[in-house]
Parts: sequence; C-alpha cells; structure tokens
Amino acid sequence: MVDVADKLAYFQAITGLEDPDLCTEILQAHGWDLELAISSFTSSTQPSASSTVSDSDPPDSRARTDSASASGPITAPAPGLAWRLVTLPISVISGSLGLISGAVGLGLWAAGGVLSYSLGMIGLGSGQGGESSAGLVSVSAAASEAMDFVAAFEREYGTRGPNFVGEGFMDALQRSRNAFKLLFVYLHSPDHPDSPVFCERTLCSEALAPFVNENFVAWGGSIRASEGFKMSNSLKASRFPFCAVVMPATNQRIALLQQVEGPKSPEEMLTILQRVLEESAPVLVAARLDAEERRNNMRLREEQDAAYRAALEADQARERQRREEQERLEREAAEAERKRKEEEEARERAAREAAEKEAARARMRQEKALSLGDEPEKGPNVTQVLVRFPTGERKERRFHSTAPIQAVYDYVDSLGCLEVENYNLVSNFPRVTYGTEKRSLTLKEAGLHPQASLFVELN
Repeated sequence: MVDVADKLAYFQAITGLEDPDLCTEILQAHGWDLELAISSFTSSTQPSASSTVSDSDPPDSRARTDSASASGPITAPAPGLAWRLVTLPISVISGSLGLISGAVGLGLWAAGGVLSYSLGMIGLGSGQGGESSAGLVSVSAAASEAMDFVAAFEREYGTRGPNFVGEGFMDALQRSRNAFKLLFVYLHSPDHPDSPVFCERTLCSEALAPFVNENFVAWGGSIRASEGFKMSNSLKASRFPFCAVVMPATNQRIALLQQVEGPKSPEEMLTILQRVLEESAPVLVAARLDAEERRNNMRLREEQDAAYRAALEADQARERQRREEQERLEREAAEAERKRKEEEEARERAAREAAEKEAARARMRQEKALSLGDEPEKGPNVTQVLVRFPTGERKERRFHSTAPIQAVYDYVDSLGCLEVENYNLVSNFPRVTYGTEKRSLTLKEAGLHPQASLFVELN
C-alpha cells in the first residue's frame, strides 16, 4: 500500500501543484484514490474529449503508449504526451554511480491523461512478500551488458544507428540529466520477428538516427540481459520493438514521458520524438537556466568567499604586522628601560663609590693631618719644605729635621690637592726621587735640611 505521504508526493509531482494543502483537499475529495484524483485534475485542466482517459479503461490504454497491431499501424490520432512515474528496481539503482535526485517541474509536461503508480522490486521474482530470487547487478556487470549490446548492435546493423552509450541505465540517466537531455531507451528482443526490420529501417535510418543523437542520450539493452530484462518489467513492455523516452524524477524514480510499442516507420518515430521534445522543451530550458543560475551563484559565492578570504588574510596580515610592530616597540622600550636602569644603577654605584672614596680620602687627610701635629716654629733643627704641584700650586710647611720624608708625603696627602694616590716627591738639584725605599729617611739624612724644594711627580 502506498501511504498518504507517498500519494501526496506523487500527486504534487504529476500535477505540478506546489501547495500541499490544496493537493490534500483534492485527494480527500476523491477518497484518496490517486488515479481518480489525477484523472479528475487532468480532465478539468484539459477539457478535450480526445485527451481524457476513463477510469474504466484498461491500464494499457491509460499508459498512453504508441503501439502497432498485428494487422498494421493504428490509424487513430497520436496521443498527447503522457507519462507515469516508475520506481526503479534496487538491482538497477545499485548498478549506478549515484542516485538521481531533483524533479524538474514534471507537472508542466502532463498534456493528456496520466496514470501514476509505483513499482516494487520488479525483476526480483514474483514470490509472496516480495521475496527476491535474482541477484543484484553490479556496476561492472551493468556496464558490461551495455557494452555487449552496443557491440552486438553495431556488428549486426553497422554504426548508422543511435549512439547508444556503453554504460548502465542509471549512469546513462545521470548523463542525460547532466546534459539537460531526455533519455531515449530501446529494449531489444532478439527473438521478435519485427526487431531486425525496425533496427535496420527505423533506428538506423538517415532521418531518425541523427535526430536521436543530437537531441537525446540513447541507451539500449537486450531483454536477454539482466538489466534489460528488469527495465522491460519496470516499463511494462508488452510488445516489441519497444522504445521509451524517460527523464529523472524524485526518490529513485523515473518519469516515463513516452513509450512506443511495436514497429514504427522512421517518420512516425520522428513525429513522436519531435512532439516529446516540443512539449518538454520549456522544462529542459528552465532546468538548464536554473542550473546555469546555480553555477553562476556558486561561482559568485566562490568569488565572494575568495574575496572574503583575501580580505581576511590581509586583515590578519595587518593585525599580525601591527602586533609584531607593537611587540618590537615593547621590546625596544623594555630594552631602553633596562639600559636606563642599568645606567642609573651604574651612576648611583659610581657616585656611591666616589662618595665612599672621597669620604675615605677625607678621613685619610684628617688622620694624616692629625698625625703631623702642630707645625714647629723656626729654629736650627727645623726644615723649611716647599712643595709644588702639577697644577702650579705651591704649599710650604716646616718640619723637624728629624721627621721622616713620609711626613712630607702625609702633609701632601692631607692637603687634598691630588686626585691620585700614586705619586713621588722629587728634588730638582740634584734630581732625586724619594720613592718608597727612601720614605723612612729623615729630612736631615736625605740632605733636605735646612731647606728643600720638592715637586710632585705623578706616576
């Protein structure tokens, strides 16, 4: 049983109505009888008596096939384009590169009576409960069968016929969808007496074959092969030669736009196929434009995404550069601060050391000044000493003649006129340097009594 949701989906796909509430009301008004609702809808939209199919008609007449009787072609006017939805067997679907998706406004193509139904796992056996008795057709097997058919057809009838693709049915269907073309299907019955004449005179005719090659994707299969047999069951082929025009629909289904059963002349086939093309052209053009719009939108999005990524990368680069520059400035500021602190600490340390040194010299001067005692008065045992400094400054003092030369050094140190500690006292005439080894001599012993003139010589 087809559930309510499936019936609603079928009805929307067939009629082209997008309002689910309206579709639900129509189905409810017909007691959820899908065929009755579709027949009523198509009858109301197409009042022509010739295009209305009675509910009492047998299924074959409502399937809208073009067929030929045993006594000759049917002389009735060719029916308008009619179609039905066919659910493909899982064995056919599993042999494809991918599932076909996306209905293409099928309601616009309904020009006559419509019979909508969904087939189960056709071709997998007729046991109760839908039990399968046939194996699945793999991708390689489906393609191999198609290539075998093409090779056999060209071997028998040459290369003047349609360019049948050497791939499985689902792959051929996907090819037609990508090319925005309908799929021309030919099911070949090798044992049927009409097959050779139909292939040679109709399919391979100079009028029909180029038309099919230009406007359709052609797929053929032998009913002796697994996939061809299953497709003949799915399409309910009752007479041969059998041709059909299909297109992808939704949910693993195909839309059967036209089927032709029995022998046909090239002119008759050409008329039927031209009518199918004319009636399906608006939808194919719309689909092609829609796909082009999607491609343009996708290209536009890709360009926008690329521009956004470029702008983002530029912003990130600027932010990275700004951050690196900020980090560099912070490093330089930190380095400058470190140097400033080091220099400040060095200055403070130098000042502290200088202060300590000056304090030490001051203490030394004070100590040495105290060690000299009071300056003696002039007398026979008193030596007058004149000291000249490198700056030209002169200092003079009296010492006891028995005082050591070290006392003169202590006197010079106590004055604080020198910034250095290493120096010697030197006499000019004669030139004598009173270094460390002579500092213990008394002034008298050194020959500096009663009067001496010394100058400071820096080391």
